[in-house]
Amino acid sequence: MNDQATVPASGEPHHTPLLSAQTAQHVDVTHVSGQAYGVFIRDHELTVDQPFAAGGDDDGPTPVELFVSSLATCVAYYAGRFLQRHHLPYENLRVRCEFDMADDRPARVAAVRMRIVLPVRLTATERGALLAVVNHCTIHNTLRQPPDVSVAVA
Repeated sequence: MNDQATVPASGEPHHTPLLSAQTAQHVDVTHVSGQAYGVFIRDHELTVDQPFAAGGDDDGPTPVELFVSSLATCVAYYAGRFLQRHHLPYENLRVRCEFDMADDRPARVAAVRMRIVLPVRLTATERGALLAVVNHCTIHNTLRQPPDVSVAVA
């Protein structure tokens, strides 16, 4: 399906969703100023911007930082759920993430390295099980089996 905008008599554009209402979730992104964009997700709002060196005002993370943080957050969530299911403490659980950009074209993230900092010691068996769980978080799975991505102009 295509996302097509029509303008009814009210003058406000009406968008036909890309997916059926049963499966589609949505994020709205709106220009704020300069290189900054407001991101609206359910009842949440955040600002995405570029650093000063790239012509922005550094009012928020870059789109790439947000992308990488989605992966790190997904890993943290799955690690936390693993600890909860095993009745282990998960307060102060952290994921430290580093990433490199590719040197060639197209522009993209070339590598992501994450380290899970646990608030508790795990046995070797538990560590293996934890790694199996976090390596199949939703974002990992999406990167391994990329979604169909389409862009249309309204």
